[in-house]
Amino acid sequence: MATAPNPQEMPTRDDFEALLNEQLGGAGDEGFEGRVVMGTVTAIEAGYAVIDVGLKSEGRVNLKEFARGEDDHGLSVGDEVEVYVDRVENADGEAMLSRDRARREAAWDKLENEFGEGKRVEGRIFGRVKGGFTVDLDGAVAFLPGSQVDIRPVRDVTPLMEVPQPFQILKMDRRRGNIVVSRRAVLEETRAEQRSELIDKLAEGQVIDGVVKNITDYGAFVDLGGIDGLLHVTDMSYKRVNHPSEIIEIGQTVTVQIVRINAETQRISLGMKQLESDPWDGVSAKYPVGAKLTGTVTNITEYGAFVELEPGIEGLVHVSEMSWTKKNVHPGKIVSTSQEVDVIVLEVDSEKRRISLGLKQAQRNPWDEFAEKHPVGSEVEGEVKNATEFGLFIGLDGDVDGMVHMSDIAWGISGEDALALHRKGEEVKAVVLDVDVEKERISLGMKQLEKGAPSAEGADTSSLRKGQTVTVTVLEVRDGGLEVQVGDDGATGFIKRSDLGRDRDEQRPDRFQVGAKVDAMVTGFDRSKKPNFSIKARQIAEEKEAVAQFGSSDSGASLGDILGEALKKSDD
Repeated sequence: MATAPNPQEMPTRDDFEALLNEQLGGAGDEGFEGRVVMGTVTAIEAGYAVIDVGLKSEGRVNLKEFARGEDDHGLSVGDEVEVYVDRVENADGEAMLSRDRARREAAWDKLENEFGEGKRVEGRIFGRVKGGFTVDLDGAVAFLPGSQVDIRPVRDVTPLMEVPQPFQILKMDRRRGNIVVSRRAVLEETRAEQRSELIDKLAEGQVIDGVVKNITDYGAFVDLGGIDGLLHVTDMSYKRVNHPSEIIEIGQTVTVQIVRINAETQRISLGMKQLESDPWDGVSAKYPVGAKLTGTVTNITEYGAFVELEPGIEGLVHVSEMSWTKKNVHPGKIVSTSQEVDVIVLEVDSEKRRISLGLKQAQRNPWDEFAEKHPVGSEVEGEVKNATEFGLFIGLDGDVDGMVHMSDIAWGISGEDALALHRKGEEVKAVVLDVDVEKERISLGMKQLEKGAPSAEGADTSSLRKGQTVTVTVLEVRDGGLEVQVGDDGATGFIKRSDLGRDRDEQRPDRFQVGAKVDAMVTGFDRSKKPNFSIKARQIAEEKEAVAQFGSSDSGASLGDILGEALKKSDD
């Protein structure tokens, strides 16, 4: 006889509810909502699959959500499938289920794991949106920015549409339902892996063929079979190359040598000139110092000009070595590009690959030529080029300048008064006083050509001494004073305007006539030993002498009495 169950051991309704909550994590059927659960297909009817997920009622899911192709859902009664429970019960008393939502939720779980591990994910580009494209990641929709489609800009994305391919997740937010992916990141990573594999196969010094892919101002990029190397313009040829297009063109196959491989940056430097013989070998013997050569000007800078002596060998003519006479001018005003010039080798440095050349040294020094043609004492003619505070510069033959010091412009006049006698552009004559070839200086004199000037031997002035009073004859009357001569054939000298008398009325040259004789005192001698005279100094000296002889401070005599007595005595 069966024993009746003990009412105290029978599970109560609360126990069943607790077990259900424990199983579903919620309060009864409501714990199903918002979850992905496993269900069983109980029927297929009217385009829907009836699925039992263990709730009070079954749910219906459109067969299109299971479709793997047109009219192919692949379901049979009894199949177990995952579905998303949107609501436990709708107005018709049925559970609201979704296969698409279940797939998306499963996809998000998978994507979050792969994103956390940094793995690539597979997807298909299926639509266009503003700023990029939409990608199906096995049920989850992601955004692909236009800049992340490829390494280089892509004009037509049609070939990439609906094609399964790998992507890298850049950012994802499940709460907001946002996923951002990149195809470019995958390509760059793949490319880097390929570059590493290719670089491992290459070695510095290796000679390899490549195709010119792109040309810039500073060089060209050469495709070495999946990896690019830079062929810098300076490594294309030993001769000067102004632009890479002078040597190569896009699409051309070139043979290059691997000059350097940077393992860290994976950059490869290439060279073409390294496959040629170095023209700098033995350059010192080929171009000895002092050798005269002919070359072509290839480049002009502010500091000089480069002259090509042969392909690959250039020398620099510094601006200071370009001209004997043209100083502080731009080299472009002396030579021009493509011009053939004669130069002299000044210095050779094989290690630094430098040759210093001289342009002016290949021409004769114009200062030497002038000294030969115009010895000291010869007469020259030229144009006044410039006036300075100490003299005039005269342009002479051979494109050289000579200087007339202000003391050699005119007798008895110096300073600004002498400089004012001539103007710029005026043709003048002068005498060569000195030529210093090393210092490139020519000293000229203009007053030496004036009437009464000392001869080359010079007039005899040994009988004259400073302070001596002599009688002189007026040779010429000028605005600045008088040109005079001692006796008939004595030394000539000058009396400045201010020395013609003590009073201003007496300091007028026009009160004297050529041939008149006057007494004057010798006040000194110039650099040419030509004497300077002064009537004023003589008058002052005579006055002092008269005061000393005929008067004193207590004699009561007036200055007029004293001078009258002195003049009377001199007449006697």
